[in-house]
Amino acid sequence: MHNEGTMQGFLFPRTATGRASLIPSPPWHYSGDLLTVEYRTDPERVAELLPEPLTPVPENEDPGAVAIIWADWQSCSDSAEELLDPVRAQYKECFVVVRCAFEGRTYSRCVYIWVDKDFAIARGLHQGYPKKLGSIHQTRPHPYGKAAPRIAPGARFGATLAAADRRLAEVVITLQTPSDTAGFVNGHPMAHHRFLPSIELGQPPTLDELIESGGASFEGGQAWRGTADLTLHDSPAEELARLEVREPIAAYFRQVGVVWNGGKHLA
Repeated sequence: MHNEGTMQGFLFPRTATGRASLIPSPPWHYSGDLLTVEYRTDPERVAELLPEPLTPVPENEDPGAVAIIWADWQSCSDSAEELLDPVRAQYKECFVVVRCAFEGRTYSRCVYIWVDKDFAIARGLHQGYPKKLGSIHQTRPHPYGKAAPRIAPGARFGATLAAADRRLAEVVITLQTPSDTAGFVNGHPMAHHRFLPSIELGQPPTLDELIESGGASFEGGQAWRGTADLTLHDSPAEELARLEVREPIAAYFRQVGVVWNGGKHLA
C-alpha cells in the first residue's frame, strides 16, 4: 500500500511510482555524431555573456574563440530501456560554447543551446545548460548508397538551426583530413550557472550557484578536420547573431560516446 507523502521521480512530475518523471536519475549515457565549427568573434561579445565571478580567458588564450556544435544524439539511463522506445532516446541539439576563467582555471561554458525534445530541456535545468526548444537538422553519414556522405576527404555535411519560426544558423562543412582533436573551445570542464528566481517578487533567487561538470567517461572515433561556410541570422527573440563571425578557425566531425553523472558546486 502506498505510504502517503512518499513521492518518487528524479524531476517533476513526481508520483507514487516515479514512472511519469520527465527524466530518470543519472547516470545518463549519450552516443552521437557531432559537427563542430570554431571561429573568432569580438572578445567583448564573449565577455558580456560571462556573469561574475567568471572572467574572460587571457588575451594569449584566444578570448574571442567560439564553437557552434550540432549533435545528433541517442541517449538513455542505465537501464537502456529508452533505446527500445526511440522517441524517448533520440534528439538533436545545437549549442554555442565559449571559454572563461575562474580561480585561475580555464573552463568551457555553454551560452546558448537549442534542443528538440522536452526531456533534453529538463536535463538542462539540472545541469545548468540554458536550453530552449528549436528545430535542428544535420546530414548523417552512412557507409552505403548515394544518400549520405562517407566519412572521408571531401565529404560534405550540412546543418541548420531554427527557433520560433526563424532560421538562426546554417553551415556546410567539408572534411579534409583526419585530426588529433575535434577543436579546443569545448575541451574543458563546463562552468555553468543553475538559476531559479524566487517565487516572491523582489526577493533573492531561490537557486543561484556556479557549478562544474563534465563527462564521467568519454570515448570517441577518429576526428576529422575541415572547412566551414557558416552563416548566422538575426531574430527578434535570439542573440546568437551578436557572436558574429570575424575569422573562421576550423570545422570538425566526430562520433562520440559520453556518460554524465553529476558535477560539483563552485560558488
